[in-house]
Amino acid sequence: MKPVRSTKPRARKEGLVVQTLPDETLVYDLDRDLAHCLNQTASLIWNRCDGSSTTRQIARAVSDDLNHPVDERFVWIALDQLGRNHLLMDRPPAPISGMNRREVMKALAISAVAVPVVASIVAPTPAQAATGCLGAGAPCSSSSQCCSGVCDGSCIGGGA
Repeated sequence: MKPVRSTKPRARKEGLVVQTLPDETLVYDLDRDLAHCLNQTASLIWNRCDGSSTTRQIARAVSDDLNHPVDERFVWIALDQLGRNHLLMDRPPAPISGMNRREVMKALAISAVAVPVVASIVAPTPAQAATGCLGAGAPCSSSSQCCSGVCDGSCIGGGA
């Protein structure tokens, strides 16, 4: 495994539909039927993942973009979220290894920059959308709303 300092993350571009808005980026993953909303900080970091920049270089570039210092640990927090959501070509090694929860919170507390956030939702398959039923993981109030016919506050398993 490469040393963490030399990690050069690369954003995934294939199989995605990307819509950039003023303060966020919407990314639809065609392979997984998932929609992701990247806040401004996560979006700036993701856009800097070109496979040739280190996390330290990304932090400096995002600092310049925001006109405010960004700690490299912010980049690792974003990379962890981006990796878990399959928005990077390779999942980075131990993104915030060696940092305990207190250290992460301290890094977040001393910055006026928004914490990088990747929010994701499951998009219905075309068949589910046509039937009007809700897919697995969607919030529901009755089993009749779910394609699987099973509701426990959210639709459980199954498809259209």
